[in-house]
Amino acid sequence: MTNETTASTPCRARPKVMTLTPRAAERVRAIMTAKGPEISGLKIGVKKGGCAGMEYTMTWADSVGKFDEIVEQDGARVIIDPQAVLYLLGTEMDYTADKLSATFVFNNPNQTSACGCGESVNLIPAKAPQAEAVDD
Repeated sequence: MTNETTASTPCRARPKVMTLTPRAAERVRAIMTAKGPEISGLKIGVKKGGCAGMEYTMTWADSVGKFDEIVEQDGARVIIDPQAVLYLLGTEMDYTADKLSATFVFNNPNQTSACGCGESVNLIPAKAPQAEAVDD
């Protein structure tokens, strides 16, 4: 038996839900190392809230759910909540630090606006053509 694809089951690459900049991967990896081996990764999601309508959520996960998407990059593991996938498709996660703050930043093509305080965003689900463009 071989792993060849048959005509009835074509193999199509799945779009990458999220990428991490080297700074973001380094920071996630460093925190995961400090937290110990019981941490499976940084779980990213979205929820309704804030003045713009939605907020990103980040929690440390001790396990990976059956339908979670996993993004592994440069030793960092990010787990995407399945309900957030369409809102995060094509997103780049960065990490910035200056004298007053340090934060993860989401460069999200599905974001249509953000509130003035920067705590919430307005997101729309990715559409099929946008999802296919992520493969390129």
